[in-house]
Amino acid sequence: MTWTGEAACALQAAMQLTNEAFAARLGIGVRTVAGWHQKPTLRPQAEMRQLLGTALDQASADVQARFAALTTGPPAADVSKAADAEERLIADTNIGAALHWLDQAAGWEPGTARGDVASRLAQLDVWQLRDRANRRSRVDQLQIAEALASYYTDPPADYGRYAAGNDALTSVMTSPGWLELDCPLTSTAGRLSVASTSADMSVHLDAESASHAAQRLAETLALGVRMVDMPLFGLRAISAHKGTISGSVDVSRFVRYALTLDLLEGELVDALAADAPTGPGSLPLRDRYLPDVGAVLDLPNRLCAGGTLALCAIARPASPYRGPADYVLLVQERSGHVVNAARRLAVIPKGFHQPMTDYRADAHIGATLRREMEEELFGRDETDNTVADQRRADPMHPSRLSDPMSWLLAQPGR
Repeated sequence: MTWTGEAACALQAAMQLTNEAFAARLGIGVRTVAGWHQKPTLRPQAEMRQLLGTALDQASADVQARFAALTTGPPAADVSKAADAEERLIADTNIGAALHWLDQAAGWEPGTARGDVASRLAQLDVWQLRDRANRRSRVDQLQIAEALASYYTDPPADYGRYAAGNDALTSVMTSPGWLELDCPLTSTAGRLSVASTSADMSVHLDAESASHAAQRLAETLALGVRMVDMPLFGLRAISAHKGTISGSVDVSRFVRYALTLDLLEGELVDALAADAPTGPGSLPLRDRYLPDVGAVLDLPNRLCAGGTLALCAIARPASPYRGPADYVLLVQERSGHVVNAARRLAVIPKGFHQPMTDYRADAHIGATLRREMEEELFGRDETDNTVADQRRADPMHPSRLSDPMSWLLAQPGR
């Protein structure tokens, strides 16, 4: 075995040890281990090479298999990424929270999820995952809408799918009473109240659901996708009337959504990309979580989470090149490094409805839309609570608003 800093890091990843634990295992200083990460081409001294060789020889068969997978075949860059993924499995607090939640939800002994995900991670082919992402990107919105219409064939008489005109049919379920509300997004017209802050206590995953959740975590690590376990609002009850929207929400966690309901879209899109059946009985996760319209509408007994989103239209004057005055509609392709709807088109603003600092105030629908506008349109990174710890007591205080947002809030009738 030719030992380099890169190979040493691969052994550390295969053993699933932090820098401190790996240093203690070898009986060396932590700075030496950190140096291997900083200089992967560095060749350790003879004594260090002997320690590494002994550690590998004494390792379990599973560790040796993971080490072999990390050091044979793929180019050095891929080995480094694999080592980074293994390190995240050990040190990333958000991944740790997801593993802890999965152990609890599946009824597993503590540490079972970590071992399961590590085993799956060692066997994943990143190129196959990227090829799958390309296949998914070719499935369009109309295909998804039609597939869901075929799956849910018995909606109540007063429910249906939202459509804009005759051609733009969506997968959004709606009701006549929810349309043309003309509801301003103010505290008096569109407030939701917080009903519970412990909505995860009764979640139980069967073997198949737990397997899909573990696979999601392994793929997240392999692709370097960012996952941040933040509080997340889940809709519990809703009442919409002309001029007002009211209801209640639970406070859940993002990992619960990412490892359960958020898996349904990928399952459906993969089936469509493969030209496979998409009806009842063909989609195991959808059959379990949302088997019929009754389950979809049963808000108190399921996690109805996701984003508040809005189509933002910005007026612009006439142009001698473009023509008469019109509107710019803002649509973006989401990054490939996000957990939800990667590489798919999305309106701006679009974001998960979740609290930042004040659960009661942030439950208001308009709070998320204003926050996402500040982040996605006006460039305020401090409003993105998935990037770093939130250190502002009131990030949306009037004194902190961007100039465009201050102008918009001062023009309520425009």
